[in-house]
Amino acid sequence: MTADIVANETKEIINITEKVWGYLTSEELWDYIIVASIKIVAIMVFSYIIVFIGKRIIARIFKLRMQSPLKYSERRQKTLLKLAQSVLSYVVYFSAIVGILSSLNINVAGLLAGAGIAGLAIGFGAQSLVKDVITGFFIIFENQFGVGDFVRINASSSAEGTVTEIGLRTTKIVGFTGEVYIIPNGQITDVVNFSINNSKAVIDMQVGIEANIEKIEKLINEYLKTLPEKYEELVSVPVFVGVQNVVGTEVTIRIVAETKPQQHYGIARIIRRDVKEILEKNGIPMAYQKMMIYDLNRESFRGDEE
Repeated sequence: MTADIVANETKEIINITEKVWGYLTSEELWDYIIVASIKIVAIMVFSYIIVFIGKRIIARIFKLRMQSPLKYSERRQKTLLKLAQSVLSYVVYFSAIVGILSSLNINVAGLLAGAGIAGLAIGFGAQSLVKDVITGFFIIFENQFGVGDFVRINASSSAEGTVTEIGLRTTKIVGFTGEVYIIPNGQITDVVNFSINNSKAVIDMQVGIEANIEKIEKLINEYLKTLPEKYEELVSVPVFVGVQNVVGTEVTIRIVAETKPQQHYGIARIIRRDVKEILEKNGIPMAYQKMMIYDLNRESFRGDEE
């Protein structure tokens, strides 16, 4: 009885082995493998060629835009160039994957339908992520700010500094003292960009009430005319506005200088230092606090003598 069972099992194993071997050596299988392999290789090569040529065409288009008479922002063009090339790669390679699956006789329509339902479910559970991605796309596309810009994001959060990275989900900003702000794009409600237009340095200095304002104006104007040759950060010759305010024994004079974006801090320090030296060399008194001391005991003593 045991010998019959062993014999039957042996026959079954032999039959299965023969079927598997027959399938592996069948002409239909190898025809399918050869045809599918040719299709897959062709799809991959064709996709690579499309991406390779497409990226160069996109780069060429943006290069021609930069050489046109119209003033395009180089930073914006580079951002859009990378974005367009990435979108091309994603679209082509996704289509290639669908084509490869189809060549393997896999039901792509069913997979796409299942992926759509799964994506919808994930979307409901990750609305903030979707919001971050959409907002990040519009930040890049509309060129609201770019890497290297000095910005203030959301007045309530006081996130202010230099943009170091812009992603589709988050934006990174380095503050003046080195702190790093990582802000989800969906939470960006308002942006102040200090790097788009020229900056203005407003320098207020106090001189004594007895100072000769006409002499001060002449000396400072002669000095201001020499600055554009020394400092390329200046857009034009700084302007001596004149007397800004008079309080007690102090007269406030104002100088305004237009500089390239975010260069006004350094220029203001230079002008403030030089003007102070000029005024001191020409004997013009700077404002300083004065203190009057009354000796009440001495006054009462004098009164008794009289």
